Amino acid sequence: MYTVWQNRNCWSRLGLMLTVGSRPLEWLSHCICRSTVLGTAGGGSEPPARENTTFDYQAILGHSKVEPPRQGATYDAPGALRQARSRSAQMTRSPWQSRFTFALVFGITFVGIACGSKLKTQAPVVTPAVPPSVQAAEAATTSVPPFLEDPVLTLINSSNDHFLTGQKELAVGHVGGAKQEFNRAIDILLESPYGGRTEPRIREHFDRLVDRISNYEVMALGEGDGFTEKTYEPASIDTLLSLSATFQAPPLKPELKEVVLSDLRTGGHDISIPLNERVLSYIEMFQGRLHDFIEEGMKRGSKYLPMIQNVFRAEGLPLDLAYVPLIESSFNPNALSRAKAKGVWQFMSSTALENGLRRDWYIDERSDPQKATVAAAKYLKTLSTLFSGDWHLALASYNGGPGRLQRAIKIGRADNFWTLADKPKLLPRETREYVPMILAAIVIAKNPAQYGFEFESEAAPEYDEIILPRPVDLRRVAEWAGTTIDEIQALNPELRRWTTPLRDEQYELKVPAGTADRVLAQLDEAPTPEVVSLKWYTVRRGDTLQLIARKLNVSKTELADANYLTVNERVTAGRKLVVPRETTVLMAARTERTIPVAESRPITTQPELMARGTTESNRVKVIYEVKEGDTLSSIAKLFKTSVAELRTWNKIPGTQINTGERLTVYALRTERTIG
Repeated sequence: MYTVWQNRNCWSRLGLMLTVGSRPLEWLSHCICRSTVLGTAGGGSEPPARENTTFDYQAILGHSKVEPPRQGATYDAPGALRQARSRSAQMTRSPWQSRFTFALVFGITFVGIACGSKLKTQAPVVTPAVPPSVQAAEAATTSVPPFLEDPVLTLINSSNDHFLTGQKELAVGHVGGAKQEFNRAIDILLESPYGGRTEPRIREHFDRLVDRISNYEVMALGEGDGFTEKTYEPASIDTLLSLSATFQAPPLKPELKEVVLSDLRTGGHDISIPLNERVLSYIEMFQGRLHDFIEEGMKRGSKYLPMIQNVFRAEGLPLDLAYVPLIESSFNPNALSRAKAKGVWQFMSSTALENGLRRDWYIDERSDPQKATVAAAKYLKTLSTLFSGDWHLALASYNGGPGRLQRAIKIGRADNFWTLADKPKLLPRETREYVPMILAAIVIAKNPAQYGFEFESEAAPEYDEIILPRPVDLRRVAEWAGTTIDEIQALNPELRRWTTPLRDEQYELKVPAGTADRVLAQLDEAPTPEVVSLKWYTVRRGDTLQLIARKLNVSKTELADANYLTVNERVTAGRKLVVPRETTVLMAARTERTIPVAESRPITTQPELMARGTTESNRVKVIYEVKEGDTLSSIAKLFKTSVAELRTWNKIPGTQINTGERLTVYALRTERTIG
């Protein structure tokens, strides 16, 4: 047997002792005591840095396949060692080898003495098996006690969850849902055993919560107010005509004309399409650099085409004209051109009014695809009659105006569009390019697969229609219908703002399919202030629109338009005018910042502290609703402040306030504690 030896107080291996039969042979690789060999001061317990020394066991054993022994292990004498010993015995030893062997044995003995009794064998450790019942009992006695939750932190997290939910509700326009969640976030704190102000962490969270909710009150919705006109998108006609100005027609592919000619023979077009260079060049451009642009327009238009074709069919118009919006607006109801033309059919305001479309401060029916299509059919029929059924001239006048085209015909003494287009001074460039562009779009849209376009048609939106007897905020409708403000606006693109027309008592509003009954039921139950947020001003003697607009810090034109007035119209005393500005929405009811008795202090009346109007002074922010008969003076006395402070906090230019108006007031703190 041979055993691996280990010195516990030496940081390197000591070596191994081999016992083969009755002749012991001790070989030791390195045994370096810290105190003896390395000279560690004081016999420290930490080992020094180990030298990069490798002991060659194979060289000693004389056998290349024998691996070094492992510490703490006992081995049977292997055959490899016997072979090594017999091989060594057969070798002829030289005198210097004998001297080396003697020196080695002497050195090992000396080191062993130096290490003293610290050279010990490590006997194998036998661990008795422990029964499972004993293991379970030990585990039970040594188990870690369960983690105890911090009740204050749990309370704060619960409050914050409600606040975050309120933010999400507000982001989609659900003001009522947001108010409910914000109130719950505060109530959780106030109704807890700690109250809202006694525990420092809760007090800090409560203050931050009130500040964040107050910001929403001031901002109303965070992104403008309900009276700001919605955002429109650039019309495609501007983009295409701009490209045509720099468009260099590439050499036409000979096969393109053959493809188009074959298509026209079988396509059944009801408008004449000449295969001239201009039309073919635009077909090639739409197939190439504008492929994605045209494809996106056709995909969007697929949900409107059935409706447009039905209207045109009923009016006896060529169905090819249904593709005119592909160039005009890319079938976008919210498209607005640089010339202020709007909607799918890109009507100018005057042309829209002439053809029966309504436009005021609240509504613009140019953006309603169905109503605008009816108006477009009426207008195209008028142009066709004016130009004796020549649709090329009719389309040119749709772009440039009938008066301009009639003058061009008179000056050029020609009633053919292509003849007029060859004379640049007769027609503007936009009109000369417009007609071939429309014809190229008709060719592609009638047979898109033939020209390399593939897309899935979009289904027309499904909706219910409800009759509104009074103005309603679209954000309320979205909340009652369980949808977003964006979807309600998409169903009603003619609405310019987030409220229905003020004077309409029978307004038809589209809501998602299946939600009409729910919306009407909510409308019947909701009080007027909850249905629409309007701010009113009662006209006083001597008031004019200019003076009122200056008082209220609004535009004179906006004030007139919102009340169906002209900018120079006189107003009579006692008349109520709607102010085109969002009223502050009270997002939470219980936002008083009370303080614990221990923190209360004598009230300070220093003007500089009162003027701050912040929670850093001895005042707290409250929202006060103006009652019948209230004046700034009476409210100032009620809250122990001044009229000047009330005007500063609420940005009131004069002294006029209105019943129902909500004022921000920084009231003095009292010693009474709530919660």
